[in-house]
Amino acid sequence: MSGEREYPDRPIVGVGAVVIDGDRVLLVRRGNEPLKGEWSLPGGAVEVGETLREAIAREVLEETGLTVEVGAVVEVLDRIRPDAAGRARFHYVLIDFVCHPAGGALCCASDAADAVWAPMADLPQYGVADATVAVIRRAFDRLAQPK
Repeated sequence: MSGEREYPDRPIVGVGAVVIDGDRVLLVRRGNEPLKGEWSLPGGAVEVGETLREAIAREVLEETGLTVEVGAVVEVLDRIRPDAAGRARFHYVLIDFVCHPAGGALCCASDAADAVWAPMADLPQYGVADATVAVIRRAFDRLAQPK
């Protein structure tokens, strides 16, 4: 699958899940490029014929063994990873959703090398990217707003 995603002809639509359980957020350690070895949010590319919400529910289940209730959009952003020559090696348009666990048992599967529940205060020890931490904060802020 990586070969289809490297040096794409156009951006790839991806989804990310900010799965919140109390004061914790679900993180996965990426098993494949891009971000191989880094801690991030569960998610991946949308498949043809699949809605954004179906895609995020599928990705979370495949990567973590958890089913989720998919909530509101938290953020839409570009994720462009250039190569040494400056060409776009990876180019994703990502839509991140706030989600809540609904069932299953946490395990790492699919292209995740590991999966954990992490309190916000512990995110620095996982080396979570600043942009990802900002998205996670927005999700917590959104949940704290009165409905």
